[in-house]
Amino acid sequence: MAYDRGGDEFEEIVVKVKRCAKVVKGGKRFSFNALVVVGNRKGRVGWGYGKANEVPFAVEKAIQEAKKRLIEVPIVQTTIPHEIREKYSATNVLLRPACRGTGVKAGASARAVLELSGIHDVLSKVFGSTNPINVVKATYGALGKLRTVAQFEKQRGIPVVERKHKELLGPVLAAAAPAAPVAPAAPPAPPQVTP
Repeated sequence: MAYDRGGDEFEEIVVKVKRCAKVVKGGKRFSFNALVVVGNRKGRVGWGYGKANEVPFAVEKAIQEAKKRLIEVPIVQTTIPHEIREKYSATNVLLRPACRGTGVKAGASARAVLELSGIHDVLSKVFGSTNPINVVKATYGALGKLRTVAQFEKQRGIPVVERKHKELLGPVLAAAAPAAPVAPAAPPAPPQVTP
């Protein structure tokens, strides 16, 4: 379920609502847990987990917690800058960049995080546990570790792209370099005829 609150730039998606029963002397007391993802579809996303005796209050708590966890996600055109793999508990999430028009190829839990972050084209695969909480945390962690070329260059202080192309093209340029001119071989001497 996606909610768009008027006057707020953020949208919310309720990924999972769980009911918990506590057995007491008079019977059972029910409480609810809500997992919510919040984002503005422009590069900011966060997740929250709330618990309360009613679903709306649990969702509201989760939204407030998610807004405290917002991160900036680097987006190149409509996809992510590079492939990344992130592990959380027993869950492994793999994210790969995709061509324009591919769409968000992901399950419900990962899709909520990717769509609300503003990514339109990405391939994903979950290995191991598919627990929604672990998948959301692993996807969120992967997005938090993404870096653009400019961020790498600023962090390392070297031009990443130029260096990469030199390393890749070094053997090609060496093979394509013109060889030193070879002097033409002298014609063979005519055979000596003795009388």
